[in-house]
Amino acid sequence: MLFGNEFTGNVPNDYVKIESLRKINLSSNALSGSIPEFLGDLPNLRFLDLSRNDLSGEIPSALFKSCEKALFVSLSRNRLSGSIPTSIGNCQSLEGLDLSFNRIIGSLPPQICTIPGMSYLSLRSNALSGNVQEQISTCQRLELLDLGTNEFTGIAPFEVFSFPNLAYFNISSNLFQGGVRNLGACSQRLQVLDISRNSFSGEIPRSIAKCSSLKYLDLGHNCLNGTIPLEIADLENLVLIRLENNSISGTIPPRLGHIEWLEVLDFSNLILGGEIPDQISNLRFLLEMDISRNQIRGEIPQKLYNMPNLKILDIHHNQIGGGIPTTIGNLSNLHWLDFSENRLTGSIPTSLGSLTNLTHFNLSSNLLSGEIPSNETIGKFGSSTFANNPSLCGFPLGSCHKRGKKPRLSASAIVAIIAASVIITGVVIVTVINVKAARRSRRVEETIISESTLLASSDSNALIGKLVLYSKSLPSKYEDWEAGTRALLDKDCLIGGGSIGTVYKATFESGVSISVKKLETLGRIRNQDEFEQEMGRLGSLDEHPNIVPIQGYYWSSSLQLILSEFVQNGSLAENPGLDWPRRFGIALGTAKALSFLHHDCDPPVLHLNVKPSNVLLGESYEPKVSDYGLGKILPFLDNSGLTKSHNAVGYVAPELAQTMRVSEKCDVYSYGVILLGLVTGRGPVESSPPENEVVVLCSHVRGLMERGAGSECLDRRLRRGGGFADENEMVQVMKLGLICTCETPSQRPSMAEVVQVLESIRNDSV
Repeated sequence: MLFGNEFTGNVPNDYVKIESLRKINLSSNALSGSIPEFLGDLPNLRFLDLSRNDLSGEIPSALFKSCEKALFVSLSRNRLSGSIPTSIGNCQSLEGLDLSFNRIIGSLPPQICTIPGMSYLSLRSNALSGNVQEQISTCQRLELLDLGTNEFTGIAPFEVFSFPNLAYFNISSNLFQGGVRNLGACSQRLQVLDISRNSFSGEIPRSIAKCSSLKYLDLGHNCLNGTIPLEIADLENLVLIRLENNSISGTIPPRLGHIEWLEVLDFSNLILGGEIPDQISNLRFLLEMDISRNQIRGEIPQKLYNMPNLKILDIHHNQIGGGIPTTIGNLSNLHWLDFSENRLTGSIPTSLGSLTNLTHFNLSSNLLSGEIPSNETIGKFGSSTFANNPSLCGFPLGSCHKRGKKPRLSASAIVAIIAASVIITGVVIVTVINVKAARRSRRVEETIISESTLLASSDSNALIGKLVLYSKSLPSKYEDWEAGTRALLDKDCLIGGGSIGTVYKATFESGVSISVKKLETLGRIRNQDEFEQEMGRLGSLDEHPNIVPIQGYYWSSSLQLILSEFVQNGSLAENPGLDWPRRFGIALGTAKALSFLHHDCDPPVLHLNVKPSNVLLGESYEPKVSDYGLGKILPFLDNSGLTKSHNAVGYVAPELAQTMRVSEKCDVYSYGVILLGLVTGRGPVESSPPENEVVVLCSHVRGLMERGAGSECLDRRLRRGGGFADENEMVQVMKLGLICTCETPSQRPSMAEVVQVLESIRNDSV
């Protein structure tokens, strides 16, 4: 038993003496160095498995010199580079080749599919490129084809659907284009079809129903349009269907309720209208239903209680009205419930208190009214869960009884606070000096961890990676991180997400909690050294009260994580109903954070993704800026990335969106839009009734200010009595926002100047 041990060093050269050797399995060890050429001198070798090691360098051409009898070769999950040798064509008996999770470049050699018995081909998570349609179309005996997470282009090899033995087809996260062609035939063994995260366009072909054995269908993150074919309901074996992030319109077909074994249904971020069909309630085994970010109307079906296994129910950002059915309280397995940004009315049913497994609960931005039920389950969620429901009251919002006025600080108290601030400032200066000295001597800890892979087989679910910690408060034991990484695909731990990644909360046995951002890189981060260098730079920044510190990172060829401080009150985007003093504090703290990045860091750190969801709020609602400095290592700084990042629309500076010119003034523009949002309570781009014309916030405010009607812009939620108690301060902040959003970058102030202006505004108001 030579596999699954902790052998180190090189592959032993003693094997060269054993010409009769038929099988070598050294997988799941810690072998390093290059693949020795002498392995190609073993004429009787049938099976070679060197997977899950730390082998590097190129695959030697000599490895396939005498491989006429070889049946299976696996070199997966190493650090191999270079191209696939054309000598692979010598292995005419080969049935399986696994080179996945390496750093292999170049094109797919045509010799691979001249091998008559090739049935298993996995090249997943490399940097391969070029066209593959012609080569793959000759692999007539394929059972598994996995080309996911590469850079292949051109037309996808959909011809393989007609190959009679095909059971697994994955070309996700590539650069394929064109339409998904009509299928003349489809293998009756095909169970997995994943073409997600490409640039496919056109409609979903109705002939998809010919793939009658399909269990997993993932077409998400493409440019598909048209409607959802009714014929999909004929795929009665489906367990998972994902269509999210496309331009598909129409309605949800009621016939989908006939897919008895369906567990996951994700139609999020489409253009669906109509209503939620009652027939959806027939999906008794459904675990996840996400139809968020559509234009669905009507009401929530009363019979959803028929889905007792449901764990995730997300319908946020639609136009759903009516009340919340009391029967939702019967869904005892729910972990994730999001009804926010709809038009729900009535009171919150007390039956929701039965949902004791909830970890995410959001009813914000509706028209709910009455008192929030008082029970342990609902009471554990903060005010952001219920925010922006004007007629809702009770804990954690304000009392349902008439509220008294908040006492104002006396002059003597203000003087005392200022004096205390001077003392604290002195202490902070000394502390910063000590922290700088300590950081220079700080040692970085590294350890090896593993993570699970979606749809991986039970015997190949380990992936070796590198974990670097900058915080000594974090655990460094293998067991702690092994458990944490298993939870990364569990939405129970999910606390947010955006265009560059998904954020999870991880809590260790010590009680320490951190945020873990799983980067949505689509396989485009190829240079580990560049990634580690940039993470090291960001992780070594001096501490700042308004910056979320990076506490470490994890790297593997297919997964990159950023570890940072957990900030408990969510983001500015999740807290739209704050009072003015808190809003001003957020404006000032955010400005100080950006000023620190621009002026106190050497070299300066550009954020380039400033928006409310990246302004997190601490225990006292102090702002902490996150996701800074990622522009060098993530692919969102291109035209396609900016277009797909719908959450950033309106915050991107015009020169960045149009010409990709990057400077600190891009951050100033984005910050200016945030300022205008804090004062007006509006988003950067909104539709205005009754004709749904598009209103751009900067232009709207500038026009009203020029007409002397600036007070009409102010957020009405900030009114006290008959007017705005801080109106002068609000108007000055609004003017500053307009200056920050000037079309010409040179006319915008620096962030240091913005801090000075805000401090001057606050001093004038005291």
